[in-house]
Order: sequence, then C-alpha cells, then structure tokens
Amino acid sequence: MKIRRKKNEIIRTGVVNVRRKLIIGLVALMTGAFALPASAQCEAKNDAFQTGEHVMYDLYFNWKFVWVKAGLASLTTNATTYHSEPAFRINLLALGSKRADFFFKMRDTLTCVIGEKLEPRYFRKGAEEGKRYTVDEAWFSYKDGLCFVNQKRTYRDGNFDEAVASDSRCIYDMLSILAQARSYDPADYKIGDKIKFPMATGRKVEEQTLIYRGKENVKAENGTTYRCLIFSLVEYDKKGKEKEVITFFITDDLNHLPVRLDLYLNFGSAKAFLNDVRGNRHPLTSIVK
Repeated sequence: MKIRRKKNEIIRTGVVNVRRKLIIGLVALMTGAFALPASAQCEAKNDAFQTGEHVMYDLYFNWKFVWVKAGLASLTTNATTYHSEPAFRINLLALGSKRADFFFKMRDTLTCVIGEKLEPRYFRKGAEEGKRYTVDEAWFSYKDGLCFVNQKRTYRDGNFDEAVASDSRCIYDMLSILAQARSYDPADYKIGDKIKFPMATGRKVEEQTLIYRGKENVKAENGTTYRCLIFSLVEYDKKGKEKEVITFFITDDLNHLPVRLDLYLNFGSAKAFLNDVRGNRHPLTSIVK
C-alpha cells in the first residue's frame, strides 16, 4: 500500500485557485444560505428537486477587461441505489474550453450519492489541473449521534492521503450540501444573517460561511429575468477580516435554482450564468413577467 509521506500541501498556483473557486462557487450558488439541520444523522425532506432534473451553465472569465467564455457546466440528478437502498445520484461536470485553457485548465467531474432523506453517503471529485490530476473521495457513516467521514485523495502517481473526521453536526460534501439546502425555506432570513457548516473536501473538513444579502432581479443567459435571493460565500483572514469570495443568485421559488454567480479572484473575475433547465420539479414562479 502506498502512503504519501509529505504532510505539507504543494503550494497552489493562482490557476488552481481559480478552478477551485469556480467549482465551490457553482456549488455555493446552488445551496443558498438556508438553515441546515443540526441532526448528525443528516436526514431531511426533499421539497425542491426530482430525478431527471438537468441544469446547464455557461462559464466566463474576465482577463484585462475582456470577457472570455471559459466553458460549460451541467448538473444532473437521477435515481439510483446504494448498498441496495433507493438513493439519488447527483453529477456536476465542469468543462473548460480550449480557449480558456490559456488562463486555466478545468476538467472536473463531481459525483455524490445521497439517501432518499438526503443524507450524504458517498462523494467523488476528479480534477485535472494542467499536468496535475487528483481524485478526492469521501465515505459517510452515522453512529451514536455522530457523523463520520473517511476521506482519501489519490494522486496521478498512485500515492494518496487519507483522513478521518467526525462531528456532532452533519458533515456535507460539495454536492450533498446543495441537495439539502435547496429544500429549506429562507422566508425568515434577514439581511446579514450568517450560516456556518462543515464540508468534506477530500483531504479535510473545512468550515464554510454563507451570508444572506437580500433580493434582486437577475437576467440569465437564456434571456429570462428571475427574482433572486442573493448570498455570499466569504473567507476570513488570520485577523478575522471578512473577504467576499463569491456573490451568487438563486431563484426565489420552490426550486431554488442557481441563476448567476460572480467570483472575485486575485487576478481577474469569473461568472456563471444559467443557460437551460429541464425536469425542474416546480413551476418557475420567480420569472419576472
């Protein structure tokens, strides 16, 4: 068995940070800052999506005041089984264009399996970053009121890192968090409200913070204008100073579908726009006539 001995992570370049923020941003856009259940068993009722839902996005990157189409992203949800039990399988594919490869290369495939009550079961993310390719996996289990997650990152050369974590709160991955959060009602939120939650990244569990900003009408790539809820994903430096990483917009209806996200990068900015949606569970009542 090969074990990666080096403890310190390789210093990430700005290119890798762009790709990572695009993926986390797209996922954050779909979650919204809804109240998440404190139960370690992570069970919730699905009120937002159904099997067969398919959502498409266009990705853009701004370089020296010029907007370049960076690629496409798709989100699909289908029924499956996991350990002989009914479940949902969610796939998120982000594919950068050849033109955008000049700025950063993005070939990411994310998959998660959740139970019928939306509890995380399995997560996998394959990410290609230039010559670097990694596969992150997470397996979730529940016992004695705790949520356990076993994580593994495998490198191109076969070496790998492994980690184990537990929490009295529910631990999510990048896709199971969006599946749960889409079903929660944000009606009681006030501007400035913050929600924090733990998320497995493949190597460790990180704390994430979302802030509710209010409402706004937003025109999507498909030409349709939607009434949207606005949220921010923020980071904090060592002094506790807040830095906005992403502003995102989701439909103010029962679907809570992502319409747009704005990413603030160290050397530019990026955006994702809704292009098409099929198989949505509820009518899009957020469309502005």
